[in-house]
Amino acid sequence: MTCKPLSLLLPASLLALSFPALAVADDNDGQIAGGTISGKLTFATDYVFRGESETLDGEIPVVQGTLGWSNPQGWYGGLYASNIKFRDPNLEIVTAPYIGKFGEFGQSGFSYDVMVFSYLYPNASYANYTELWLRVGKTFGAAKLQLEVTPTLDDWFGVTGWHGVNYAIHPSYTLPGGFNLSGSVGYQDLYSSDNAAEGWTHWNLGLGKHYLGLDFDLRYHGSTVDKDHKVYGDQTVIFDDRLVFGVSKSF
Repeated sequence: MTCKPLSLLLPASLLALSFPALAVADDNDGQIAGGTISGKLTFATDYVFRGESETLDGEIPVVQGTLGWSNPQGWYGGLYASNIKFRDPNLEIVTAPYIGKFGEFGQSGFSYDVMVFSYLYPNASYANYTELWLRVGKTFGAAKLQLEVTPTLDDWFGVTGWHGVNYAIHPSYTLPGGFNLSGSVGYQDLYSSDNAAEGWTHWNLGLGKHYLGLDFDLRYHGSTVDKDHKVYGDQTVIFDDRLVFGVSKSF
């Protein structure tokens, strides 16, 4: 069995076509439908999602990108996509439209982010599925802590009767010199009525830096998947610990 993704690269013309409702711009303030458009393009040595290499153990580098829209009220939407590689030759690209809302709980200092995120595979629609991302965060000076609960809304990775929930903690800390230390520890729960599914723990730790208009990130990923795992025991190599380097440009 193969697994899941998150990321992005599509021609700009295709990305623009995914936002027909935003086609009317306000010439007075440069906004589109009351909000603004932004994007991000990333080049990385691998694409790791919850401990798993989405490129068949780093066989190919990835080009990823996001094109999104957001407004002052905290509503946002967009498209996220990436090249990928799995045992299934039809899994070459993932495109992920998303929509969500972020904000703060009154004056508490606690933030929230609710997003519906759909994984769509143009050449393998049988693998499509959708998740609901729920996050709550709090900033403590130079530190920030974010808690995540992300359940699937339909069959996980298109496997009938399989569902999952990802639980994770995402801490980060701003260091002197503009460096940012960030990480994640989570558990991808996976369950099915036939008891054939099994979850796993995943983690990462990385150092980021904004320099010359670019964002650099060096990150170490790991997981608890081993040869006895019910789902991935025959392909543990895609869950091996690995170091990933990426560089991004926001616009």
